[in-house]
Amino acid sequence: MPTILGQNQYGKAENRVVKITRDGATHHIKDLNVSVALSGDMDEVHYSGSNANVLPTDTTKNTVYAFAKEYGIESAEQFGIHLARHFVTSQEPIHQARIRIEEYAWERIATSDANSKFIGADEVKHSFVRKGQETRVTEITYDGDKWQVISGLKDLVVMNSTNSEFWGYVKDKYTTLQEAYDRILATQVSGRWRFNWTDDEQRMPNWEKSYEQVRKHMLQAFAETYSLSLQQTLYQMGARIINNRSEIDEVRFSLPNKHHFLVDLEPFGLKNDNEVYFAADRPYGLIEATILRDGAEAHIPVDMTNL
Repeated sequence: MPTILGQNQYGKAENRVVKITRDGATHHIKDLNVSVALSGDMDEVHYSGSNANVLPTDTTKNTVYAFAKEYGIESAEQFGIHLARHFVTSQEPIHQARIRIEEYAWERIATSDANSKFIGADEVKHSFVRKGQETRVTEITYDGDKWQVISGLKDLVVMNSTNSEFWGYVKDKYTTLQEAYDRILATQVSGRWRFNWTDDEQRMPNWEKSYEQVRKHMLQAFAETYSLSLQQTLYQMGARIINNRSEIDEVRFSLPNKHHFLVDLEPFGLKNDNEVYFAADRPYGLIEATILRDGAEAHIPVDMTNL
C-alpha cells in the first residue's frame, strides 16, 4: 500500500543559553532554554535521504548562541522573533520556524549591612539566587508573513487559605465528598496568552512589561475572587487579563486543584477548627478553560502539554 509523508519538522531542542550583561560592576542575567523547530520543503530528506535542503540542527544550536551575542536577550519573545525571522528568511527551503523558550528567573542577592571594604559586601552586584516561583515560557511561530506569539508561565503555586467554598454539586450513590463552606483553594498555574500582534506593520508589544502586568492581574484576580469553584476563579483570572491588556486576545489556563483535606483529630481528643490539613498531591481535579476577547478565535492548543 503506498504511503505519503505527513507533517514534519526538525531542529535542535533545549539549547541552554545564559547571557550575562555587564553594566560596569552591575551584572544582569538572562537564562533561557531554547528549542528550534523548522519545517518546509523537506520531502526528499525523508524519501531518499538527500540532505540538500537540510540546515543541520547543530547549525541551529550555534545560531542560538551567536544571536545571544549579536542581538543580546532583551526578552524571550524578542530573542525568539530574531531567530524565527532569520531561519525563514535566510533559508529558502524553510517555510516556517517555531521557537519555544523557557526562561528561568534570577534575582539579585541582597548583601549584608557589614559595609566592609575588606569583604566587599557593600559592592556585590553580581550574585544571584534562582527564583523558584515559576518558569516563564513563550512560543514564536513565523511563516515569512504572519507571526503568532503565545507566552505564559508554568509551575506558579498559589493558595487562598479562606474565601473559598464548594457546595451544591451533583450527588449520586458514589459521592462521598462533604460540602465545604470554608476551604483552602490552591493550584499550580499553567497559563498561556496569545498576543494580537501578527505582522511587522503593527506596533510590537513591550514584552517584558506585558509579562509583568499579566502576572500581576492574574494574581490579583486569584486573590480577590471569593471563590465558589475553581472554574469561577479561572474565568476571573483570564477575564482580568483580557480586560486590562489590550495586546492579548486569548488566555488558556490548566489548573490542578491541589486538594487540602481536614485531618480528623477526634481520635486524639482534639478539635480541628479548620487549622490542620493533609495536602494531597494526587489524584487531583484538573480544571482547564480558554477565555477569549469577544470576537476573537481560539488558537492556543487545548492540550498545552508541549507548549
